[in-house]
Amino acid sequence: MLLRFSTLGWGMGLARVPDTWLVALRLTGLGWYVATCIVAGVLGGIWLDKLLGAKIVFFLLGTVLGVIVAFWGLYKLLQPVLNASKATDRGKHLEDQGEKH
Repeated sequence: MLLRFSTLGWGMGLARVPDTWLVALRLTGLGWYVATCIVAGVLGGIWLDKLLGAKIVFFLLGTVLGVIVAFWGLYKLLQPVLNASKATDRGKHLEDQGEKH
C-alpha cells in the first residue's frame, strides 16, 4: 500500500511513500524515545550522586526511573497501532464469518 502526499513543507512533492518506510521511521523514533529516557535517567542520577555526595543511590534510581518512563511511554505510543491492528483483525474475522454463512 502506498500513501500519497500532495506537498510536504516548502512545496516539495512527496508522491508515493511506501508504508514500510513509514513504519521504519516510526520504529526509529520509538527507539530514540526509549534511549533518551534511559540516558536521561542515568545522567540525572549521576549528576545527583555528585551533587549530594551519594555513591550510587541516585544512579540506580535514575536508571530504574528512566526504564519505567521509557517503557510506559512506549506502551502509550504503541497503543493506537495495537488497537488498529486488533480492529483490522476483528474486521477480517467478521468478514470470514459472513462468507461462511
